Amino acid sequence: MSENKLHPHTWVDQYANYLFNYAIARVNDAEVAKDLIQETFFAGLKSAENYMGAATERTWLIAILKRKIIDHYRKINSKKGKAEIRMQYKANTESEGDWLEEQVADPFSLQENDALENEELGLAIQDCIDTLPEKQHLVFTMKTIRGLSTEDICNELNINPSNLWVMIHRARTALMGCLNENWFKL
Repeated sequence: MSENKLHPHTWVDQYANYLFNYAIARVNDAEVAKDLIQETFFAGLKSAENYMGAATERTWLIAILKRKIIDHYRKINSKKGKAEIRMQYKANTESEGDWLEEQVADPFSLQENDALENEELGLAIQDCIDTLPEKQHLVFTMKTIRGLSTEDICNELNINPSNLWVMIHRARTALMGCLNENWFKL
């Protein structure tokens, strides 16, 4: 198969299991994961003319799936405002900062449709998460990525809500510093 051409008729056979495993690890619900994969395939078909061939089909589909997962968490967190992924960009100010999602390239934008760049940013974010101290890593992942409630996290880790929010704040600050150093300066 050519790297410069999409083969949608093979997506289900070739990528469905991989995409499912990727999605289920992030949403922890098989039905939601299946829905996200269907949405990913549909969006891939819809935006196939934007595929430049710079990345493999799988990488391109993962970039779309990542956006679908972010959209999923935005929807379920809409009653709380926005998803609790607010990051502090200026550590020495009282400013709350910008939304992390606004810094991530939109895979459907013509100007920012570089699947390779999206993949690299995703890897940079994951690398930065992996550098967090163990408990911050765990709390950040549980709250921000898996979307668990404060009460569930506190009960599971035997901590109080104040400790949880301090750890999340420290994790967010460390992540933004890491991303500023390793991604946004590039």
